[in-house]
Amino acid sequence: MARDPDRLQRSTLGDGRYYVEGPSRSSPRIAETDSAQAAVTMVVDRLPPGCGQAFLGDAEQLAAHEKAQDIVVISNAGIQRRVGIAADDTPWAEAQHEIDVLLAGPVHLARLLTPHLLGHGRPSVYVNVTSGGAFLPQPFAPLYSAAKAALHSYTVNLRHALRATPCRVVELVPPAVATQLAGPGPNHGADPDEFCDTVFPLLDGSHPVVGYGPTAQPDFTGRVAAEHRAFEAASPRFDVPLYRPDGTVAAQASPSSSRSWSGSAVSPVARPGRR
Repeated sequence: MARDPDRLQRSTLGDGRYYVEGPSRSSPRIAETDSAQAAVTMVVDRLPPGCGQAFLGDAEQLAAHEKAQDIVVISNAGIQRRVGIAADDTPWAEAQHEIDVLLAGPVHLARLLTPHLLGHGRPSVYVNVTSGGAFLPQPFAPLYSAAKAALHSYTVNLRHALRATPCRVVELVPPAVATQLAGPGPNHGADPDEFCDTVFPLLDGSHPVVGYGPTAQPDFTGRVAAEHRAFEAASPRFDVPLYRPDGTVAAQASPSSSRSWSGSAVSPVARPGRR
């Protein structure tokens, strides 16, 4: 998704003794501020809903603050060739590039990062960004839909492999969002700022799947919940090693250790309302 790079930023203030960390869209103004208190006011006044508080302190305090925070990794790879199957006579290298970006890249990143996320022993959240097109194939972007569907499947299995660890796996399922995903030209879909402001607070690991708009409606969430129940019923039949909390590999957990999506503690799909 297109997003201001200063959504979560850090600025050195004044003589460098103070640091501010927090969601903000105002880093240029913060950088011009002489007063640390004024800078904090700027950040706090512009906090998106549900994104938490800003932090102010010296370098040592900042290091301790960051050490105590959960780690959130958002893997978002986006490229979309809008060409139907019958009309696609481009060189195979173009299709391979789309597959590499949308599927091979996120899978490779997860393989590289998982040992590090488990190695420090702190809670973490790993977010894969798929698409509504993973669940409803899009004829105008068939390879994009297929790659996102495969990433959805991989994300389900990644969550299964990490179920006994402090790392929570979340699938973010955007509908159409008005970005430049398909290249220059008219955009359609949800406003990017509204989308980000709504879903970001939900990426804390408490919801395995986060949708928005069409991907947060009961028909969609019911379909995802039914798939989850089928997966939970079938997965114990296969002797697949799983990660232990310390990152080592153990035999598959028994069915009784599986996390349930029922009840009030964890919802199957986060269903935010539009703001």
